[in-house]
Amino acid sequence: MNMETLRKDICNWLEREVAAAGGKGCVFGLSGGIDSAVVAVLCKTVFPGHSLGLIMPCHSPLQDREDALALAEKFKITTCVIVLDAVYDRFIQALGGGGLPAADLGAANIKPRLRMNALYYYAARHHYRVIGTGNKSEISIGYFTKYGDGGVDLEPIGDLLKEDVYRLARHLDIPERILQKKPSAGLWEAQYDEDEMGFTYDELDRYLKGGPVDGAVAKKMGIMIQKSMHKRKMPPICTVKR
Repeated sequence: MNMETLRKDICNWLEREVAAAGGKGCVFGLSGGIDSAVVAVLCKTVFPGHSLGLIMPCHSPLQDREDALALAEKFKITTCVIVLDAVYDRFIQALGGGGLPAADLGAANIKPRLRMNALYYYAARHHYRVIGTGNKSEISIGYFTKYGDGGVDLEPIGDLLKEDVYRLARHLDIPERILQKKPSAGLWEAQYDEDEMGFTYDELDRYLKGGPVDGAVAKKMGIMIQKSMHKRKMPPICTVKR
């Protein structure tokens, strides 16, 4: 896969799809991670005057915000910082969920859903389209929040395995500090993708390409793909007789 050809293909696709949907530009979450960095640079390339990165910390590590701002400065990406800590805390309180552990998934998944609301608010204000940062590896096993980071209009890197994202990131000259970070959804302190999944991205990518993977790991991946099927489809509709 030639990275420059890939870059051009994705950029052309983005331009077509945003225009077809009646959009003037794009808005995306800028988390400080590699996926959002790649998407941000691609969006900036296609819509230099109409791309907006939202940095939305919600009890997030300070380094993530610093990395997002450094990327934005390097590539001259317009950003808006929206601190969601207090909004999240008040929402949890209203739900009666005070005192929950940081790793409680029901509570933690509220964070990407709050971010989704912010993205669509700015999209509506500017006539933009919400651009997702999901890659094929994560989408395949459902490693994303339904109606959170999965709630987007377009997924430009959704057909790229994680290894492809890294290759494209190097081609785009994404800062080394971001390239070297351990992948994380940033939902709680010291949460890392591979620890939570129970296998590495290398193993997952190899499995998705049909390569050899440990039997127990392959079984776990297969179960995750099956159980997360609902995340990749529109909600089923009950059809009635008339």
